Amino acid sequence: MPLLAKRKARMAAGAFVVASMILFLIAPRAAAQEVRYQPNWESLDQRPIPQWFDDAKFGIFIHWGLYSVPAWGPKGQYAEWYWRKLEQDREKNGPFWQFHVKTYGADFRYQDFAGAFRAEMFDPGKWADLFAEAGARYVVLTAKHHDGFCLWPSAESWNWNSLDVGPHRDLVGELTKAVRERGLRMGLYYSLYEWYHPHYRTDLKRYVDEHMLPQLKDLVTRYQPSVIFADGEWDHPSQEWRSEEFLAWLYNEAPNRDEVVVNDRWGKETRSRHGGYYTTEYGKVHEGQSLAAGRKWEENRGMGASFGYNRNEDLNDYRKAGDLVHLLVELVSRGGNLLLNVGPTADGRIPVIMQDRLVEIGRWLEINGEAIYGTRQWRVAGEGERIRYTRKGQDVYAISLGWPGRELVLSEPRPTRKTTVALLGYNAPLRWKRAGGRLRIGVPQLSPDESPVRYAYVFKLSNVE
Repeated sequence: MPLLAKRKARMAAGAFVVASMILFLIAPRAAAQEVRYQPNWESLDQRPIPQWFDDAKFGIFIHWGLYSVPAWGPKGQYAEWYWRKLEQDREKNGPFWQFHVKTYGADFRYQDFAGAFRAEMFDPGKWADLFAEAGARYVVLTAKHHDGFCLWPSAESWNWNSLDVGPHRDLVGELTKAVRERGLRMGLYYSLYEWYHPHYRTDLKRYVDEHMLPQLKDLVTRYQPSVIFADGEWDHPSQEWRSEEFLAWLYNEAPNRDEVVVNDRWGKETRSRHGGYYTTEYGKVHEGQSLAAGRKWEENRGMGASFGYNRNEDLNDYRKAGDLVHLLVELVSRGGNLLLNVGPTADGRIPVIMQDRLVEIGRWLEINGEAIYGTRQWRVAGEGERIRYTRKGQDVYAISLGWPGRELVLSEPRPTRKTTVALLGYNAPLRWKRAGGRLRIGVPQLSPDESPVRYAYVFKLSNVE
């Protein structure tokens, strides 16, 4: 080939490479901008859930605020509702009022708890280490509960936030930094309404325009949360909250728009109908609505009966570690996530019993997380009371909620010539046979000391139908 022709060929090839690189660099941005969500549910509901959330399966909820100072409620009730229940009980001399008068006096106001909420023992690094050890993949902190007290320096809540009073610290910012340093996603809970905000009680439009929306946008731009867990929406429809407008801004303009996940609590009509993932709370679905088939959902609940720390609960009120592992398995087998709550003390400690439960879950996940993280529903969620299924690629995981004995008999999986069976945490393959239309797996006989796990046992079935 002549020299000039070679030079032209090289120049053409170089131009092609440069053009290809430019297209490669701009294509993701162009693709991301192709969809512009409109401020209506028909458009917003089309946004897919970011994959990270469906892969994560297990998160930690944190209810922490001024209510952590009295940290009290009758058994079976939410301690974080202390202020509201106190005012409701005042006239009828109910249990919250009786406790308050006996402990603090009739003239002690809820606002006075701000001085005792000092968080002097709060170490965000220790919290984040614990959550990572528990095997959680994301964390959701109550940035503001229904009492309106903010755990970040909100300009809209002057002298009613953790920088101006109490700890004099940006608690949201400190924990966000620590959690992300451990490789976990950080999310924020935000209550749309406030029980006693003067504008909320007299002028909803002004409250939304001047208080709620500026706070939400401040949280998003300042901390870029991976999850926004809205709540306190039930008094008004989403249009009055301007929820559709906010979510369109979030999905189109916010710096975390590609990562952020939101729930379904954006108006009195939205739970299990609109928003991102659907929520259940202690197994209850709002207003009897059923979860739509195939829609991503999440169960949120405490280890006891309260989200905020309740000093009135004792050992018998807390679910055992094995029960919580079983709950996680049950939820994941049906396509859900578990957002398990901890309620820290006012001084910033996570109660030891809650630490213990989290560490036990983490030990189980360390060996068996393969059957949880990144899995999807199989064609059936389980069989009988003890077997639950998940799948990942070509593998199916049969999770036995208890030791199966000498043989595990499964009706649903159909083995092939290439089928292999393994017990996670046990290093040798297991023998199996097909008899009577069932898969029969020989289970190794292990003593309690030899067993690699407790609570639930995962049998990995490769190449089954």
